[in-house]
Amino acid sequence: MFEKIISKPQDEEPAAVEIPAPRVPSAPAAASHNPPPPAAPRKTGASTGQRNVLLPDVEINGKVSFQNDLIVDGKIEGEIVSDGSLTIGENAKIKAEIHTRSVIVYGKVHGNITVTERVELRKDAELIGDVKAAVLVMEAGAVFVGSSTVGAPASKSAAASPPKKAADKKPAGPGSLAAAS
Repeated sequence: MFEKIISKPQDEEPAAVEIPAPRVPSAPAAASHNPPPPAAPRKTGASTGQRNVLLPDVEINGKVSFQNDLIVDGKIEGEIVSDGSLTIGENAKIKAEIHTRSVIVYGKVHGNITVTERVELRKDAELIGDVKAAVLVMEAGAVFVGSSTVGAPASKSAAASPPKKAADKKPAGPGSLAAAS
């Protein structure tokens, strides 16, 4: 770099050497002299899209609740309740009743799952329990032992009057099999 030297009369002190500040191509020249403003603090809550993670070495016994998304790769025994989304990792072992918005299962779950939106069972997932969801997606290779209630009834009248069972019918007469038992 070059120095700029200014000649002054001898009775004055020598001039200071001016060294230009480094230039940043994308920043305006005025901004290089001012420090950048401090970063705004991170907000917490549903609007930030935060994900909480429980690693494989974490074990929880009891009730787990969260607000946004939770990824579990450890062990939980008890109950999981949230309006958020739950992802159960391939190392996870869950023995719990699950009530969330949606669940994606890669690992093992022993317990019932009730969601408002969607349950996804990935290819190596194992679910022993019942499912209640608007949508159930199951990849080939997933294990599901239980019952499922998926979607909503087509009409309100069909949901209000369930079909009659054979046990609900009245006996045909005194010599019928139903009357004999």
